[in-house]
Amino acid sequence: MKIALVHDYIKEYGGAERVLEVLHEIYPDAPIYTSLYFPQFLGPHRERFKKMKICTSWLQYIPFAYKLISPLRLLSPFAFKSFNLSNYDVVIVSQTGAYFPNLVQKTKDQRLICYTHTPPRYLYGYKTAREWKNNKLLLILGEVANHILRVVDFTSSKNVDIFIANSEEVKVRIQKFYRREAVVVYPPVDVPRGNSQSSIVNRQYYLAGGRLARAKGMDVIIEAFNKNGKALKIFGKAFAGYGEELKNKAKSNIEFLGEVSDKEKLDLMAGAKAFVFASYDEDFGITPVEAMGMGTPVIAYKSGGVKETVVDGKTGMFFEENSPDSLNSAIERFEKMKIDPKNCQIQAQKFSKEQFIKNIQNLVK
Repeated sequence: MKIALVHDYIKEYGGAERVLEVLHEIYPDAPIYTSLYFPQFLGPHRERFKKMKICTSWLQYIPFAYKLISPLRLLSPFAFKSFNLSNYDVVIVSQTGAYFPNLVQKTKDQRLICYTHTPPRYLYGYKTAREWKNNKLLLILGEVANHILRVVDFTSSKNVDIFIANSEEVKVRIQKFYRREAVVVYPPVDVPRGNSQSSIVNRQYYLAGGRLARAKGMDVIIEAFNKNGKALKIFGKAFAGYGEELKNKAKSNIEFLGEVSDKEKLDLMAGAKAFVFASYDEDFGITPVEAMGMGTPVIAYKSGGVKETVVDGKTGMFFEENSPDSLNSAIERFEKMKIDPKNCQIQAQKFSKEQFIKNIQNLVK
């Protein structure tokens, strides 16, 4: 079979881009069609994409397009329709919920498989990276645009032959917004096997991080650690000016590490008392699974996909309200518990890259 991969845009490296990378590993001859590609913003991960054949749309030639990611979503349907994919038997779309890649032109003999990280969060009331609703003019214009884009999004869903959801949480969203059934295939978590199961008793700091966007609840974590005074390290790239806002809030017990390599991230996880996660309605949440894979428990806000990965009392702990006091209460309870790092690692292996590859290959066949 001739296979093509389609992705919203490539300008940052997160869970969706990790999935795209593994899809390309399964099908190394498949080109990647995307609206925009800016490797200079991919940090330590940019070298990985240089070996791939990446085909961009005409949006790439718009001046300062890298600064216009949000408004260009209005043109993205036309960009994806402009691709000629008629020579391929199967088109695998990686839908991040930013643009509308399912609108690629499809022939009657082709099959379109869509791996959905989430339907667009900004269209359906979920918390996003930007607080655009605080501006009244943007609110009015945005609501009009979003009404049109919801119609576009629903129309694009009809182009899909098979929906794959990255979690049960997202499967429910696909049913709710697209009225379609989906198969759940959890994202690949590439954690080295055979890590030492060292005790967490003598570890000196807590860890948080990933994509530092508003929907990730990083402000809640910072306010909690401002109050409790415990050592916290935060890694990751900030979005939409959020980084400076967080740094201005943080006290001296909180250290910002910036964007780190995969090895540095896993080393940080292996040395942490716990990984703290406060994301709102998380689609899946790869970083908590990575932490468990390194034998590190997770303290998480009980919301979204993380409810499918963390086992309360065995591989971590949930807090019910996404607030500093609720998080601090969970930390106090956590410090009185004994969690076996081995249990964390066993749980993480349920979301292995090998299982993801096997499931994807079976669906494509």
